Amino acid sequence: MATGRRKSSRTKKEETNWQEKVIQIRRVSKVVKGGKKLSFRAIVVVGNEKGQVGVGVGKASDVIGAVKKGVADGKKHLVDIPITRSNSIPHPINGIGGGAKVIMRPAAPGTGVIAGGAVRTVLELAGVRNILAKQLGSNNPLNNARAAIDALSTLRTFTEVAEERGIPRENLYSI
Repeated sequence: MATGRRKSSRTKKEETNWQEKVIQIRRVSKVVKGGKKLSFRAIVVVGNEKGQVGVGVGKASDVIGAVKKGVADGKKHLVDIPITRSNSIPHPINGIGGGAKVIMRPAAPGTGVIAGGAVRTVLELAGVRNILAKQLGSNNPLNNARAAIDALSTLRTFTEVAEERGIPRENLYSI
């Protein structure tokens, strides 16, 4: 007598702790021979709040498909961010994405995330808790998110800088 099939424990072996937030959904149209073909563009930020974050863009004929494609694209373009003990960034940094510029500065514990729009979403999903950020130039959410990712990807820790200069970390400040 055959019993019911057991569910395999391998199906959901890795627990996904990725969070995703949709920044913008746009209805875009393409003019074709028969008229206008409508589709949707979704800008999605994906992060694990432990120093990894990515921005993805997905386009599909329906919103749900566009968001799924955006999440997949965001996971392909993840960047690692060094986060200090005070849940901030190691040093001030600037980033550029298209016509958007972003300035980020580390902040003292208890400050919170002082940023606006897409940059705030990127920083929150990256796991940064204390930071000052300012968007300059464009208001475009995609370019601002890309500028934030550009800035965060160029962050370096004190240890990395000391290794590049070939000196011990303790001697880094005495120069």
